Amino acid sequence: MVDTEVLIVGAGPVGSAAAVELVRRGVRCRIVDALASPPRYAKAVGIQPRTLELFEAMGVLREILDASIQLRGQIVYVNGVEADRLELSLPPDVPFGFIGIPQYETERILWQRLASMGTRIERGVTLTGFTQDDDGVEATFRGPDGEHTVQTRYLVGCDGAHSTVRKTLGLSFEGAAFTEQYMLGDVELDWSQPPGYSVRAMHRTDGVTDDVLVCIPLPGHRRYRVSMRVPPELEIADGDKVAHGISSGPAPELSHIQAVLDRLAPEPSTASRMRWSSVFRISHRIVDSYSRGRVFVAGDAAHIHPPTGAQGMNTGIQDAHNLAWKLALAVAGVAAPDLLASYDAERRPVGEEVVGRTVRHAREGIGAGETDPVQVLRREAQLLIDYRDSPVVAESAAGAPAPSAGSRAPDATGLTRAAVTDPFRLFTLLTGPDHTVLAYVDGTCDATAIDTVEAWVARIRAVTGGRLDTYLIAAPDALIAQTTLPIIRDRDGDFARRYHAGPGAVYVVRPDGYLGYAACPVSSDDVTHHLETIFAPLRTA
Repeated sequence: MVDTEVLIVGAGPVGSAAAVELVRRGVRCRIVDALASPPRYAKAVGIQPRTLELFEAMGVLREILDASIQLRGQIVYVNGVEADRLELSLPPDVPFGFIGIPQYETERILWQRLASMGTRIERGVTLTGFTQDDDGVEATFRGPDGEHTVQTRYLVGCDGAHSTVRKTLGLSFEGAAFTEQYMLGDVELDWSQPPGYSVRAMHRTDGVTDDVLVCIPLPGHRRYRVSMRVPPELEIADGDKVAHGISSGPAPELSHIQAVLDRLAPEPSTASRMRWSSVFRISHRIVDSYSRGRVFVAGDAAHIHPPTGAQGMNTGIQDAHNLAWKLALAVAGVAAPDLLASYDAERRPVGEEVVGRTVRHAREGIGAGETDPVQVLRREAQLLIDYRDSPVVAESAAGAPAPSAGSRAPDATGLTRAAVTDPFRLFTLLTGPDHTVLAYVDGTCDATAIDTVEAWVARIRAVTGGRLDTYLIAAPDALIAQTTLPIIRDRDGDFARRYHAGPGAVYVVRPDGYLGYAACPVSSDDVTHHLETIFAPLRTA
């Protein structure tokens, strides 16, 4: 007997995203948090385009955009003179841009989504320990009503840099801490810097940066989350090995922030209306494994690093999204034996890359030494992550179009279908909880070709137990007399261009928006074998 199928420790944006993804797949889920009341500070403030794609699938995109501000670029000043200007403009194939939103707003929206699905956060509940065996996990908690235990099939630790779950699992957390300490503040600035632009102002002596101010815009009137080095009187001396995150010590006052503005701001500026401030310490570390047995870690519990480029929360949310659809299949008893192991295989290399990159960028600046600004932006937007080395993605031996298996499935515009009056985007078809198959046909298709597609679709639907959405993507001149498959017309040819699709091309899009399989033409045996790495063989009576 279990009390819940998945238990999530930590109700920040990572744990809440994991819970949303599990609950919308029908998984019984409990989520607990040690804090009795939600924090009200703007710790993580940047949302990347890739995360917005995930939020669209979660059903929270409108609320997130309503509460945000568009981030348009960054202006860099050195010794009071503008030295560089980065425009955050992505190519038209990317449906969303960069936004700024306080972390507590992101959390509020995710919690409201959870509540709408009948799941609430259990607050003031602290994990004190757990044990696991082949059948499940027994976790012990201390809460307002005393100590109690919870039986669960799986446990997910999203409990931050000082994670009890990570420590109890005995995972290593190798890395180091920055010697510098910083202070953060949420203030309004009365300057004339263009709206939506971050400001990075540095002082350099003999080419060495010895003072820095970073101001990131937030929703509101000239509101910014500012960060800067801490003055000596506020430095914290403590022996914590993992010196990372918000300090509980003395908070900076407005005068401390004003002193830095007086030294570094590109124009005379006065800070006012401070909502919150803190000292902040930075480490860079990553675990040796994202899971052991039935217990997993995600977000800051698995990797911590400098906040450069707003990578941390976004990486954690994508950890949660990657893990949740796999856990849902495992809970339903239809996951292939090694599917859960692919979480570590796919996400730990991403964590390692992010940790290394943000440390470099913290010291040298984003994109320093690089010559392709569009590539830099795509990487910072987390659009270049791929899982091509994953054990659960595959390309057909018959050949693969671009994009390849393991990469993010591109969006496409100008699609039409019967009974829908306006063209729509491909991503609107990919918001469901299951895998999606896109089979392409052009003007050369005939009744025999359609019969062939329907036959292998029936075969793979049997492999997945029906957990599969399938669409026939048809060129404008494709003549289709009759089919049991939903027909999506590639009216403008945008799908064919972005997917390099030819006759017989097939793409399997995973629930997290990555291509699990890509081939042109399809091999029925290969796509079946791929899906057998995801789904367990169906049991027969």
